[in-house]
Amino acid sequence: MGLDTTHDAWHGAYGAFTRFRNALAKAAGYEVEDRTIYLDWGHVEEKNLYGEWDAVPCNTLGPDPLLFLLMHSDCEGHIEPEHCRLLADRLMELLPAIDDDADGGGHLGNIRTKTQQFIDGCYAAANAGERLEFY
Repeated sequence: MGLDTTHDAWHGAYGAFTRFRNALAKAAGYEVEDRTIYLDWGHVEEKNLYGEWDAVPCNTLGPDPLLFLLMHSDCEGHIEPEHCRLLADRLMELLPAIDDDADGGGHLGNIRTKTQQFIDGCYAAANAGERLEFY
């Protein structure tokens, strides 16, 4: 079992997806301990976990499109096309902060490579005007 998405953004184990998001959160400067990313969950509604956002989610510094991914369910839902583009742009900003040799272990492999794959999938969804679906 694992998570799959459309547009070839992600295919892999749930545990690998957790490690992937944790690595992205660390690269972005979020506090991560064990399998937990410390985020402000107090303003998050259940619908947000599945991709329904009225605005770009914020951290203490302001809007951060990375939160579309970090706060998303790991087994179902979607990311809207316009949010995919914002997320892909944000992930592109993070690429230099991810070591070329960063290995996330089993089912994840090279984190930079997986990040580029996710970026490509987000841009593909955005360019097609389609949601990036999680299933």
